[in-house]
Amino acid sequence: MNAPLFVVPQVPSVVDPAAPPGVAETNHLLRQLVDAQRETNALLKAQLAAADQTAKWRAFLARWAEEFPGIGGACKQTLPVLEQTFLTIVRELTDRLKEAGDDLADEFVLGEFLDRFGIRVGQLGTIINQLGPLAEAVPPPPAEGP
Repeated sequence: MNAPLFVVPQVPSVVDPAAPPGVAETNHLLRQLVDAQRETNALLKAQLAAADQTAKWRAFLARWAEEFPGIGGACKQTLPVLEQTFLTIVRELTDRLKEAGDDLADEFVLGEFLDRFGIRVGQLGTIINQLGPLAEAVPPPPAEGP
């Protein structure tokens, strides 16, 4: 990721004195374009580094590895169970919505629906959103050679 996206050659600032008028201005504008492209590349690299959330979570896990050994692996191992539970509840929720139809407009039916599904779906979704990045940040096990 440290490799440059592309290398911009250095443009010498020597202008042929016998060149037609306007060449110096053209060369100056081209140099400005090259400088702007270099600045854009630097900004894109900084943006990519800042957006790498997995690296941040990996550093987080590494920082606490001594006090909480294996926590990332545990997240990775348990995440599928949470996802399956979440989808089971979502299936129940959608089935209930199909059954309720227009009855959901009734205050009592809506209240019962929210009591039954609202908190569980919201809380499970939040937990999955918290454990997911930790599970993704776990480095893959080292490949065993021949």
